[in-house]
Amino acid sequence: MAFIEAIVNYEYMQKALITSIMVGIICGAIGCFIILRGMALMGDAISHAVLPGVALSYMLGINFFFGAVVTGVLTAVGIGYVSQNSRIKHDVSIGIMFTFAFALGIIMITLMKSSTDLYHILFGNVLVVRTSEMWATFAVGVLVLSAIYFFYKELLVSSFDPIMSAAYGLPNRLIHYALMILLTLVTVASLQTVGIVLVVAMLITPAATAYLLTDRLWVMIYLSMCFGVVSAIVGLYFSYTYNLASGASIVLVATVFFALAFMFSPKQGLLWRTLKISSDRRMIQ
Repeated sequence: MAFIEAIVNYEYMQKALITSIMVGIICGAIGCFIILRGMALMGDAISHAVLPGVALSYMLGINFFFGAVVTGVLTAVGIGYVSQNSRIKHDVSIGIMFTFAFALGIIMITLMKSSTDLYHILFGNVLVVRTSEMWATFAVGVLVLSAIYFFYKELLVSSFDPIMSAAYGLPNRLIHYALMILLTLVTVASLQTVGIVLVVAMLITPAATAYLLTDRLWVMIYLSMCFGVVSAIVGLYFSYTYNLASGASIVLVATVFFALAFMFSPKQGLLWRTLKISSDRRMIQ
């Protein structure tokens, strides 16, 4: 009841709840394509690569959204350029570029007079989200969901069968970089809610949970968004009620949903697979 009263009476709680729900939706939606393409490490790379942009934005006194987007996009492009123009494989180029960007961000933070505000960027604090950040998250959400809606078929084909996609004449490389830009925008929009350290969990965990429950992409997207929203609401509740870190609480709730799906999923669940194996053994005997 105290949580509901706080939402009704306090504007900062209303903004926190709305922002958390939006982050759950957009992370859940874009996360489906990230895991289907085997790009989970790319999400981790971009989430860390935005740190120097955030630090630079604080140094210049501008909104961190702009600096984070620039460094995130540059890192994504740099990863693709290195892997496509050398013998270095994609995972190796990811490791090189994102550790470089993260190290640069740490150096920039140490050069600043105070890094108090950057603590919330690293670990998230949705309870202090500003109105401008809430609207920026909303704008990113509209852009991401619109892109998925209008280019669903292209994303579907290129995600499951890149060779067929190329045979159809689809620009796979352009689709890849467009997805990287969307991923960067989603990552930056999620910083205030879950922080740099935990944003990859919100990108991957709800989508992975949905992946265990369905074989249809559109169902997976809806399930992933639902898991993201419920995780955000329940995590925010625990954060407010027990005075816990908001980002960590949201991620823990999302992980609980994944654990339940991992154990009890009708087709992929560990429990049902174990029972089926035992049943098959008894039939053979």
